[in-house]
Order: sequence, then C-alpha cells, then structure tokens
Amino acid sequence: MNIPEEEMQNMGPATRSIHCGEGVDAETKAIRRPIVLANSFELNDDADTLSESFLWENTHAYNYPRSRHPNARYLEERLAGMENGEDCVVFASGVAAISGTFFSLLSAGDHIISSRICYIGIHGLLNEHLAKRFGVEVSLVDTWDADNVQAALRPNTKVIHIETPANPTTCISDIEAIARIAKRACVILSVDSTFAGVVTQDPLALGADLVMHSLTKYVNGHGDGLGGSVTGRQDLITRIRDAASVHLGATINPFNAWLIMRSAATLPLRMKQHCENGMHIARFLEAHPKVSFVRYPGLKSHSQHELAKKQMNGFGGMMNIGLKGESENYFRFLKNLKLVTHAVCLGHAESLVQYYPQEGDRPEIGVLNYPEDIGEGFLRLSVGLEDAEDIVADLRQALDHVALPSEDT
Repeated sequence: MNIPEEEMQNMGPATRSIHCGEGVDAETKAIRRPIVLANSFELNDDADTLSESFLWENTHAYNYPRSRHPNARYLEERLAGMENGEDCVVFASGVAAISGTFFSLLSAGDHIISSRICYIGIHGLLNEHLAKRFGVEVSLVDTWDADNVQAALRPNTKVIHIETPANPTTCISDIEAIARIAKRACVILSVDSTFAGVVTQDPLALGADLVMHSLTKYVNGHGDGLGGSVTGRQDLITRIRDAASVHLGATINPFNAWLIMRSAATLPLRMKQHCENGMHIARFLEAHPKVSFVRYPGLKSHSQHELAKKQMNGFGGMMNIGLKGESENYFRFLKNLKLVTHAVCLGHAESLVQYYPQEGDRPEIGVLNYPEDIGEGFLRLSVGLEDAEDIVADLRQALDHVALPSEDT
C-alpha cells in the first residue's frame, strides 16, 4: 500500500478495512501480511540505538511477542484506520482488552461509573474484583439515561464505561451526551461497541476517548478466532500498551491476529447483510402470535429506537425474543431448531441463539446479576448471514412447537 496515512483517513470504510495495516512483504513480495511465529527478535547492537528496540512509542520495534509482534501491529493499524483512532492495542480477548484498560487507568481509591447492563464477564470484573479486592469504587448505573451518569459522578471519578448496544438486552446509551458529561468532569469515556460491529457506530466521532471490541464477534465473524481491541487517543493507548501488555500478558497470538486481520477486510459487507437480515427477522418475529416481545434497536417498538437511529447507521443482527406461555416453551423452541444453533457467542456467519432463563444460580448467564432484566426469561438471537427466508422458515417451524396457554386459562 502506497497511500499516505492522512489520505487513507479520508477514504470510505470499505477501502480502509481492506488497505489499512496491509502492505507488501519485503522478503517474498507477497501482497498479504505473513504470519510471524517467532518468539524472539534481533535487537539493535549499536549502543546509540539499542534502546529504540524497547521504546513503546516505536511500535515497529519488536523484541519479545508478549510486548508486541508484527501480526498484532498490522491488525492494530487496520483497526485504528477503520475507526479513525490515533492508535490501537489488541489483546487475546475482549475481556482482556477491557481488563487491561481498567488495570492501566485505575488505582485503588479511584471511582468508575459503568453501565449496569453489560457483558457478564465485565459485570463480574467490576463487582467481584475491582470493587471487593482492589479498592476501586464502582457505580453501576442505567446509562440509557445520561442523567444517571451525571448524578453518579464523584470527585475521584476517573473512568466512565458504557456498553451500547448492551449485552444481552440491546439497551442503548447516548454516547454524545455522556461524552459531554465526561469532558466537563475531565473523565475518560470508554465505549464497548462490540454489538455494533465497528462500521455501524462511531463512538470516537461522538466524543468517546476509547472504543473497545471483542474482535471474536463481528470483526472476526467466522467463529474461528479470539481477540479484543482498544482504539483511541494516543496517550491513553500508550499507557494501556505499557501497563497491560507486559504485566498482564494477555497478548493476542499471531495466528488469531492474522485471522481477524483477514476477516476485517469483509466486515463492511458482512455488517450490511447482518443489518438487513436482522431487520427482516425482527419484523417477522414481532408479528408472530407466539412471540411476546422483540427487542431490536431497528424496530419502532424498541424504547430507544430514536436514539439508535441518531447514533447508528445500521442496527446489526442482535435482538431479544420473548415467548408466550410457560418457560418450557423455550426448550421446545430450542430443541426444534434446525438451522439456528443454540450456542454462546455472536456475530458469526451462522445464526446463533442463547437462552437466558428466569431462574438459576449461574452468574455467567446473568440471572444473579440483573434478575429484573431477565424477567421471565428470553432468547438472545444473533442473526447470521444465511438467506433471510431460510432463517425465517427455521424460526417459524420451531415456533410451531411452542404451546400457547389454553383459552380456559
């Protein structure tokens, strides 16, 4: 790639997703970055330049892959270009990216405000570890109302962290409004934008300091690679890279970085199809007599549809589905699916569904952490890239096995 970086920033998202971080291999002349599996790199042997091999600012100086390695750096350049961030650092998973960020930016006695509805792994990290073990004050608030964020501010608040759309309930937070609150208070705003898949939402343009993704989901999209990323201001990324890469050791491996780099090139096309399929499926389900509710930001019935329209240019493929009748109906539905798979994760090419039951003792499915939001249980559907009518047909035949309450009851 011979296009200057500043010129590339003015090009469209599809172009940036293909060309950022790409280049011709110097040795083989391959037009795709190779996988570099070395666990050690030759250092400068000149006294005046040896230190350059260890400077965090010198992102193309490699010494040991726990610090950085070529495939991670190529992916970081691609993601920074896709989100118009000053820099990016990638990790072994999405949770590692967020944990590494909190580890780097927070100290005992500091205060963090976070979305109450967030990925259950982060919910546990905040409550069980940062709050109880490491002396960080944690406020979990309903960030769908920016006034709740304003009210939660304290003199020692250092970070506001929001997840939008939120996992698993698709709750939407107003990034721009919360960014104004953060800036007035001189607080860092980080946004987990995983459900938006990079190209349908631009938190940095809306005022966020950092944007995070579980790359495992939409960015990779093929169900075969694990990773996480943080993109944003150079000074913050340097702090995160310095503190988290070496001392947490949650470095993405070269093969996963290469897989995600490959997949990111087609992300704009894939997200367009996820969005189209998502809207089609949501409309079908909302009209079905055995479905009690559908929560999908693209539907007018979603309580924050107007906000989603304002800050997103597509609504993705994530939704919640409630079924009428007894809880056993959820199992009847799941057992009769043929095309859609009952599995964790999301953003894959294939459609996936996960059941969130109303009762249980497993915090990882959310029941203990936010039972009022689980309600009587629901399904989280990740709409894939199959032909929309094939997905509809599978959902329809599975819904045929759902038993409605009799008229007598």
